[in-house]
Amino acid sequence: MNAQIVRQLSPEEEELRRKREELALLQARLAERELFLTNLRAELSAFEGQYLRQVGTLYAELDEWNAKIAGRLAEEEGTDESRTAAARARRQAAESDSAVHGEAAKVQLFIPSAELRALYREVAKRVHPDLATDEADRQKREHLMAEANAAYQRGDADALRRILEENESRSIRGAGIAADLVRAIRQIRQVTNRLSQIELEIASLIDSDTAKLRAKADAARAEGRDLLTEMAEDVKRRIDVARRRFEADSVGRARA
Repeated sequence: MNAQIVRQLSPEEEELRRKREELALLQARLAERELFLTNLRAELSAFEGQYLRQVGTLYAELDEWNAKIAGRLAEEEGTDESRTAAARARRQAAESDSAVHGEAAKVQLFIPSAELRALYREVAKRVHPDLATDEADRQKREHLMAEANAAYQRGDADALRRILEENESRSIRGAGIAADLVRAIRQIRQVTNRLSQIELEIASLIDSDTAKLRAKADAARAEGRDLLTEMAEDVKRRIDVARRRFEADSVGRARA
């Protein structure tokens, strides 16, 4: 009867095994949270774009009418206070116009496929900069992750596959158990720190004005309402009031 001989792991090898298992779990967690953060940013950007197109353009129009009214009052009154108010209204109108014609207003809703999400998750797990072993490795990984983020945003699954292949071709060889153990411990610390940073970033995004407005829009949708449409209709009414006020004043000045 043949007996299979199983070599007993040394204490250092056993510790390395445990650290690698811990690191693998952390890598999977990191990939999930990076994906969540990336999607959250994309979703909020898309909602901001929708808001700017649907409501922001109307606010820009309202601000323009208010700037015209304030400018006319400054001409009539000629006081420092009225001129300051007019300058402030004009700045607000310029800022609103810039916002609705900027890049943020062009962002469209992006819904990634299951394949794309899986590929990005794998890239984040294998290529993440916090798995770097030295500064040169970190710089390379940062470059690859930047490419991965761009590829994910444009829905380019082939580019994500190429990034995975490139990373595999440059995999780092071990340098003995002691060096591997030090490397694993360092990577665990780096990944843990990044996970903490991600949670802070997610909390900050969720607490942003855009996220709060989106939450209100979602709640309204659950009630069968369209919050952005309601907001747009309200601004349209305010525009009509401002326009009528300006035009009425124009008629009054012409008669005078």
